[in-house]
Amino acid sequence: MKLNLLSCDAQRPDRRAIAKCIAEISSNIDESLSNELTDILLEGDAVDIEMEDRNSGSALRSLRKLSIDYEIVE
Repeated sequence: MKLNLLSCDAQRPDRRAIAKCIAEISSNIDESLSNELTDILLEGDAVDIEMEDRNSGSALRSLRKLSIDYEIVE
């Protein structure tokens, strides 16, 4: 499943938690790339990630807990 992470609406976003979440839910992103993608997301640009279908429910719940707006592309 492909996700488009649109923005983070948290007043004080937790960069480490967001980067860790991206690395855990994505199928092909390592820790350093997830840190870069977190910076891009928090600057206001959208980020595309590929997610494994087997953990989609818990992954989407994790994104909502971090106040990350997303859209499902595929």
